Amino acid sequence: MGQKTIFITGGGSGIGRAVAQRFGREGWFVGLADINAAGMAGTAALIPAGHSSQHVLDVRDRAGWDAALFDCAAASGGRINVVFNNAGIPIGGKITEVSTEEVERTLDINLKGVIWGAQAAFPWLKASGPGSCLLNTASAAGIYGVPGGSIYSATKFGVRSITESLDAEWKEDGIMVRDLMPGFIETPLLDIAPNRASNEDIRGRVNAAKLEISPVSDVADAAWAAVHGKKLHTLVGKTARSLAFAARWMPGALRKQVSGLGRPLGG
Repeated sequence: MGQKTIFITGGGSGIGRAVAQRFGREGWFVGLADINAAGMAGTAALIPAGHSSQHVLDVRDRAGWDAALFDCAAASGGRINVVFNNAGIPIGGKITEVSTEEVERTLDINLKGVIWGAQAAFPWLKASGPGSCLLNTASAAGIYGVPGGSIYSATKFGVRSITESLDAEWKEDGIMVRDLMPGFIETPLLDIAPNRASNEDIRGRVNAAKLEISPVSDVADAAWAAVHGKKLHTLVGKTARSLAFAARWMPGALRKQVSGLGRPLGG
């Protein structure tokens, strides 16, 4: 069928960049989408020449999605096999302490952005099926909520639900829908504050809680496996695996442990 194409939001850094490199090494054409043009250019420099395109996209812009996918298909030869709904932002802190603007921005990017991406991706994935895939970045925060994570968890539980719903809804169209559920990953997002009122970055809180930070290459490998495998949800990292195990087999103990956290984790 020739060269395959993956379209990646949040492709200018972090998980998006790592996944772009992973698929690029496998010979795929990579469509990069981000609000950060300089970041995309940096990612493109890590992919074989002539095997990528760059598209400035705010995932909150529904019409922008259509334009970016059309341009990506034009650059790649007309087909898009995978759309990676990856763009997202962190938020943490007590629900009474985060601002209205912060809540709305997080919901718009992390949840509505995934919905707009799914709508826009559908015709391209259907045309490339069977075997095409919508891949979403969910999170370990979509397994069980913790203090300080109510808003972020709400978006990631939503992404998990979208994945489960669309995998069934699109089966007859030959489209797989998958998600990644990583714990804390070594990306620049760890070095920002969980909310505007905080003067401590997320990394500091993760280290204080003695949780592991997984290399971003683990997520890239998980993305490759998810697109080519049968798992609906792919857990990445010890925290995600431990949380999923406890939520399934020891829910009472997990609830007690979460309730006893000394302070909100916030990210």
